[in-house]
Amino acid sequence: MPASASVSPNPAPLNLVAVLQRMLTVSDKVSDLIFSPGRPPQIELVGKLQGVAIPGLEKLTPAHTAAIAKVIIGSHAQAVEALTTNGSADVSFSAPGLCRFRVNIFMQRGTHAIVMRVIPPSAPQWKDLHLPLQLKQIAELKNGIVLVTGPTGSGKSSTLAAVIDLINEIKHYHIVTIEDPIEFLHQHKNSTIHQRELHSDTPSFALALRAALRQAPKVILVGEMRDRETIEVALEAAETGHLVMSTLHTIDAAKTVDRIIGVFPKNEEKAIRTRLAQSFRFIVSQRLLPRSDGKGRVAAIEILKSTSRTREYIENGESDGKSLTDAMDQGDMEGMQTFDGVLERLVREGTISREDAMSYASNANNLNLRLADYDGTLPDAALPPTSVQTPPPVIPSPVRPPSPAPPSGGSMLDMIER
Repeated sequence: MPASASVSPNPAPLNLVAVLQRMLTVSDKVSDLIFSPGRPPQIELVGKLQGVAIPGLEKLTPAHTAAIAKVIIGSHAQAVEALTTNGSADVSFSAPGLCRFRVNIFMQRGTHAIVMRVIPPSAPQWKDLHLPLQLKQIAELKNGIVLVTGPTGSGKSSTLAAVIDLINEIKHYHIVTIEDPIEFLHQHKNSTIHQRELHSDTPSFALALRAALRQAPKVILVGEMRDRETIEVALEAAETGHLVMSTLHTIDAAKTVDRIIGVFPKNEEKAIRTRLAQSFRFIVSQRLLPRSDGKGRVAAIEILKSTSRTREYIENGESDGKSLTDAMDQGDMEGMQTFDGVLERLVREGTISREDAMSYASNANNLNLRLADYDGTLPDAALPPTSVQTPPPVIPSPVRPPSPAPPSGGSMLDMIER
């Protein structure tokens, strides 16, 4: 690892807030901030990157990004070690008067680069996201595993946070979350919530999960099921009467099942299939698509629910005519839905364009056939009877209090290093 990967754990006090404030004032829909050498500071807005003009930072240098990384890491010794040893580090960062960020600092071509995910000041509430109504059933579950999957930036954390907030409001439970890093800060309502952060509160997801079994929680949230040990302990927790919720970076429900089973040796496949079939309650997969009116993005959500049919397909494996996709497509009365079914509805409602739907479809040919009668002018009454009529989920924009304007005078690098 190059010497430049090391960041001093005791940096001089720096003023990064002015830079962040100027970037965030572009729009209240900014989702990410990106600092990369050779480029200006950038924001991601509705899925697209754009530069932000900041005097003195027209083109970031390695010295700029190293200084920003130094401020963000601060005295996090574990992050310094991770950056030096592994070339990347995950930390949370709070900018006074603005908001919190989930940050990844990484080395590229011997220089620092930083990606900062904007976290709203409060956890999203169920009513804010307009999630499919059938997912409210998760709050009533007593045990089992609920997984929310999708690519990075698809709203998985927001969905889980909204479910936790719903449980917090209607149940008198002890809830333990294990996150890397902590994103949404939950306040105690009817439930008591303890939030543990990887590295600062616990060395690993698996150890924290094992400890949670002795902490008498009713609900355990695991930020991500990254390895075999974490998956195995999660299954054990679900089997012993806990409701376990977590995420995976998989594209749909069927691939999620394959991923979990594939983590274990071939000779354990039958046992893991049986355990997973009996333990899972919901697998919810998400994809964010641009709205046709250009006003943000909308989430398409696939839902696989535990039924006798889906449990059989997981336990015995899929075959012709017995696939999880078939079960979801034909399981609307049980609260299930496929990506392509949801995309069809969103196209017919005019929420998304047909072209974008084809780009995000699980099977573009099948979706094209489903939309064969659609000419762009059909009324909502022409929606297929099997569509689940729930409002399209939206991801809330961060609400940030006003901040003082950045100080004037001098270069921006000088400002950062004050």
